Amino acid sequence: MKKSHLISLIVPIYKQEKTILASINGLKSVLDTIRYYYEIIVVIDGIVDRSYKKISTAKIPHIICIAYQKHQGKSFALRMGMRMAKGKYIMFIDGDLDVDPNSISILLEYMEWHSADIIVGSKRHPASKISYPLSRKILSIGYYLIVKILFNVRIHDTQAGIKVFKRNVLKTVLPYLVEKKFAGDLEMLVVADSLGFIKIYEAPIKIQYTAGSITSAATLRSIFGILLDTFAIFYRLKITHFYDKPHRSIYLSTPLSTLLHNR
Repeated sequence: MKKSHLISLIVPIYKQEKTILASINGLKSVLDTIRYYYEIIVVIDGIVDRSYKKISTAKIPHIICIAYQKHQGKSFALRMGMRMAKGKYIMFIDGDLDVDPNSISILLEYMEWHSADIIVGSKRHPASKISYPLSRKILSIGYYLIVKILFNVRIHDTQAGIKVFKRNVLKTVLPYLVEKKFAGDLEMLVVADSLGFIKIYEAPIKIQYTAGSITSAATLRSIFGILLDTFAIFYRLKITHFYDKPHRSIYLSTPLSTLLHNR
């Protein structure tokens, strides 16, 4: 198969020493079959276990691993990876792989078909195959309604852990972003839309939630956190107009020399 341009896939990792090698090798096996060159940027969001040691010593081809000492949050980790990405298309997928890695090729095909600015993996796409409890479905619908009321977004699912961006879109959006933890996905989409990048479409995905992932994700703390961050984004967008101009973002001002880095 003739390869075309470069894809950057960013994978945020936190406390995954038991599964990190299997997850990254699983992603690599999928990317080996697509029609693009690729790099996988693994971001260790806080050196709190042996995740960094395992991935950095494995010497897996096409892997770039960066890490920092203190846990900051998924959104912070993604921005650190985005700074290093060299691809024409820049993607991310959650490191726990609740989202089936085979969804990667689907999102990339949607990117080409639509000549899109952003493709969002969506649990609410009619072709998606989702296996998770009723409680999660209720929370997802409730959050969608809140986001719809606050931002009038055309996307039905802003929080599924897989998205792909054109490089120029992401690099334009990045200086405006400030979220570190829960609602970074929403912030990226809201800012992109406010800057005129309106070719944002949804693609189907497959998700199989495990008992462990439900326990870690659907806690009262994370629910409160994402709601708080969501209202903060609304406040910055509609009240203070913070997103009207770029800022010296923490993601851009953090010296790369402070990050551990292995190729």
